[in-house]
Amino acid sequence: MTVWDEALPGAPRALLVHGTMSWGTDCFAAQRPLAEAFRLELVDRRGFGDSPDVERSDYAVDAEDLGRLLGDGAHLVGHSYGAAAAMLAAGARPEAVQSLTLIEPSPLRTAAAHPVVRAAVERIRAAYASAEGTGEVSPQEYLRQSTEAYGMRLPEFTPRVLRAVRTAMRERPVWDAQIPLAPLARARMPKTVVNGTWETAHAAYREFVGDALAACGEYLAEMIGARHVQVPGTDHMPHQDRPDVVNEVLTRLWQG
Repeated sequence: MTVWDEALPGAPRALLVHGTMSWGTDCFAAQRPLAEAFRLELVDRRGFGDSPDVERSDYAVDAEDLGRLLGDGAHLVGHSYGAAAAMLAAGARPEAVQSLTLIEPSPLRTAAAHPVVRAAVERIRAAYASAEGTGEVSPQEYLRQSTEAYGMRLPEFTPRVLRAVRTAMRERPVWDAQIPLAPLARARMPKTVVNGTWETAHAAYREFVGDALAACGEYLAEMIGARHVQVPGTDHMPHQDRPDVVNEVLTRLWQG
């Protein structure tokens, strides 16, 4: 875990949990200015960043780690895969979560009552099934397939990036996660869901999963009683592409 803390002693704590193929300081670099007023604790999930290797990354195990890291209380932020872990942790220890922010949450099966999300789950399940038996691709090729086909920049093949990709290739699929929503609906902490609007995303990216992620966020916000914030001109990384908007949302939430 990396700590960014330039605030006065006793400043509010915030745990930030990254998504897949990333790590704490990579995912939340644009949130560093918030460390002037808050203690930011950037978690590296198992198998990512500076955390030890793991046989298989698992959002449920990540949630147990977060439950311990919350201690006596902190604000909790999760992006994408990390949002699933944050949801489980908040449901298990609501008294320790001062506020919950989910950025582009991706446990799609949890929101499968929404027809757009349900269609995406079926599409992704079919894609997984068709890939079985074709032989494991290299981390480099996996990363290429996950970015260039959807109009995204291919990152440099650094050792840290490739390690994150190798871990992601063995992850428990988050799109298939069914997160209990009743504990979050009952929880009294302030809750916010942040989504991109996806109108500027590559068409293939939006059609395969983007529209479903937007619908998932809307559904989850309604079901758990969260404020839903949509950030124009962004897709899966609103906190990176429009930190001015997202950091303002976080600041108001954490100061409240």
